[in-house]
Amino acid sequence: MEDPGETSEECEQCGLCCKVFGDRITATVMNLYSWMEDGRTDILRHFSAGMANGTRINGADLAPEDLGDVMTIELRDPERGGYQAGCPFLRRVERTRYICSIHTVKPDMCCNYMPWVYGETYFPRCRALGIRKKKSSWPRLPDQDPE
Repeated sequence: MEDPGETSEECEQCGLCCKVFGDRITATVMNLYSWMEDGRTDILRHFSAGMANGTRINGADLAPEDLGDVMTIELRDPERGGYQAGCPFLRRVERTRYICSIHTVKPDMCCNYMPWVYGETYFPRCRALGIRKKKSSWPRLPDQDPE
């Protein structure tokens, strides 16, 4: 397993986002290209590309010259070809702590998703969102008592 690297300083690594959206992860063409350049067939094999001609190709079987014809990219089970039940890269490391096993090269969708920033209301159990809600967004005046 790859080093999970640094996470956002606000993420509490509860894994909730990945559990909720893990079966719907999409990658960009640039993600595919980067994984190809790095020889990451271990990642590519979990994605399937819908091509302009209507065919579907497993990510590990794509060549860089195919990328211009990619219309859709979906997370798919590499053995059966069907949809994944969850994110294949999510790893439980403690009772309530999860990490991404491909954190340093994870898809842009995952890199850019931060429910504590967007205030996602369907994540009431997100620890980072709970901590953020307890903090006021207004600056404290010097003469105010701490809460």
